[in-house]
Amino acid sequence: MIIAVDFDGTIVDHRYPDIGAEVPGAVEWLKRLVERGAKLILLTMRSGETLRQAVRWCDDKGISLWAVNRNPQQWSWTRSVKVYAHAYVDDAGFGCPLHENPRMGGRPYVDWNIVGPGLMRMLEEVGK
Repeated sequence: MIIAVDFDGTIVDHRYPDIGAEVPGAVEWLKRLVERGAKLILLTMRSGETLRQAVRWCDDKGISLWAVNRNPQQWSWTRSVKVYAHAYVDDAGFGCPLHENPRMGGRPYVDWNIVGPGLMRMLEEVGK
C-alpha cells in the first residue's frame, strides 16, 4: 500500500517556513504503517531547503520515506505529474478528520487517532 502524506498540518504544526511541533500521533502511526509494509511518499509544497529540512526531520524521527513528491514506479505507465497512491493524508483534504490545535492560535491538524487506525485497516485489507 502506498500512502502519500503531507507535512505541514499533517505531520507537524503549520509554521512554514519553520518546522512546527510534531502533530500528536503522527510519527507513531507512520512508523507503525511502514513496519506493516506501507510505502510512504512525503507529498508537500515545500521545495529547496525547506523540503530538505522536512525530509531530514522525518529521517531524524525514524520515519522511513519511500519517496518525496513523486511515485518512482508510476513512470512506467504514465507521465502524469499527479502522484499515485492508495491513500492521501492531508489536513487540506476534504473530509480529513482534524483536531483543534490547543497551541497558541494554531491551525487545526490531522487527527491521527482516527486516521491512523483507518489506514491500518486499509493496509490489512490490501494484504488479504
